[in-house]
Amino acid sequence: MLEKVDLTKKISKEEYKGKMPQLEARLGRLQRECKALGIPVLIVFEGFGAAGKGLQIGYLIQSMDPRGFEVHPIKNETEEERMHPFMWRFWTKTPARGRIAVYDGSWYRRVLIDRFEKRTKSKDLPSAFHSINSFEQQLAEAGNLIIKLFLDIDKKEQKKRFDKLEKNKETAWRVSQGDRERNAHYDEYASMMEDMLFKTDTDYAPWTIIESMDRRFATLKIYTTVIKAMADQIEKVKHCQDDKKVMETKKTDAEDAVEEIAREADAGMKELQVSILSKADLSLSYTREEYKEKLDKLQKKLEKLHGELYRRRIPVILGFEGWDAGGKGGAIKRLTEKMDPRGYVVNPTASPNDIEKAHHYLWRFWRAMPKDGHVAIFDRTWYGRVMVERIEGFCTREEWKRAYKEINDMEKDLYDAGAIVIKFWMHIDKDEQERRFKERQDNPEKQWKITDEDWRNREKWDQYEDAVNEMLMRTSTDYAPWIVVEGNSKYYARVKVLKTVVDAIEKRLKED
Repeated sequence: MLEKVDLTKKISKEEYKGKMPQLEARLGRLQRECKALGIPVLIVFEGFGAAGKGLQIGYLIQSMDPRGFEVHPIKNETEEERMHPFMWRFWTKTPARGRIAVYDGSWYRRVLIDRFEKRTKSKDLPSAFHSINSFEQQLAEAGNLIIKLFLDIDKKEQKKRFDKLEKNKETAWRVSQGDRERNAHYDEYASMMEDMLFKTDTDYAPWTIIESMDRRFATLKIYTTVIKAMADQIEKVKHCQDDKKVMETKKTDAEDAVEEIAREADAGMKELQVSILSKADLSLSYTREEYKEKLDKLQKKLEKLHGELYRRRIPVILGFEGWDAGGKGGAIKRLTEKMDPRGYVVNPTASPNDIEKAHHYLWRFWRAMPKDGHVAIFDRTWYGRVMVERIEGFCTREEWKRAYKEINDMEKDLYDAGAIVIKFWMHIDKDEQERRFKERQDNPEKQWKITDEDWRNREKWDQYEDAVNEMLMRTSTDYAPWIVVEGNSKYYARVKVLKTVVDAIEKRLKED
């Protein structure tokens, strides 16, 4: 790809001055339209050192309202970033709806500079490319516009620019030893860039090569590329909104037929689906004496293991889902009772607030992922997408269908970063749930735990059961398994959760 780029392209100063005012005004208008339509925009600047990324970012943002964008310089990882999964620092920097994020360097660092400097091993490249493509696909499918610009110069020009920067004491700091080494091995590094471009040039996030030998030509091409991408996205969003209005006012026979086919497909899936929950033996239980003995033993073990997790910098992610009154809170309380409170966080997941709604649905969970050596416990999780949001109509069928892959990809990223990931489904039967609901209603100390919504959800038990079975089937993996916890006996459930966590940590410590 790069060898076919014509780096001799240039334009005159007069032509540049004649075209830029119109482009600058148009970009400002498009930014305002994106804001009005709630379109998040990511603009990525990558390329060779000294190709002018910083300079071109400066030119580009001059035409924008500074209240609507943020520039993220991506350099070496900070200590905090090193202690999180690699994609964590980029998920947390994704823009809200209607805002623009500009990246000077990006998530491609892992397969470029880090690869060149051998911090990314060859064996880790496939998973790194998969994580990058998955990240971009998830954002694009959620309505984010991703514009990727690759600034290209040749070896001779790069060296010339480095020499010029180093001659001035005010700019010499901008040239690092790594820059010089990559210039000395220009062809090797260019080959890595070719590989990156080939593997990550997609329909949903394509690369545009910017011939950057001539500054004016590069600026014009960047402006025209960004303007076209934003205009196309605006037109696409408006078209979708018009289609939605038409569908809301008048459904055609064809549309009804499509919906019927979808319902039949879901029904067919149910016929083939294995009922995982029906296999749970809810008669399992412990006596109070057995429970106390096992609880004490497991909590003491976990107390020691927690310290070892911190020492070896192993993160742990525990997700709790289950029926209302299924025992999530009680299990979490016994799990954390003897753990050092400085080393874990319990994240209660409620309905997303306005800020969270303005981002991709996984954004709020990525922000809460633990750093190395710490434990994150989620009381309700990202699986709300394929349960409550699916059943209550808070997301479209297309959105919850693709969420299975999105969730699996996220959990694989966490696992590849060294995390232990376990998800618990706290399972009780319908009679036990009713008994617990009534017990809560009759106990003044527990009445806060029961709401009208709990009773309404109970009426949709069968729908939730179908959704849970499909969720368990599609998202229980070797790297992030689902554990169905037989919970009619609270004693049994709490012990099983503790034992599962202890066993998983001990297994991991033996492998390291």
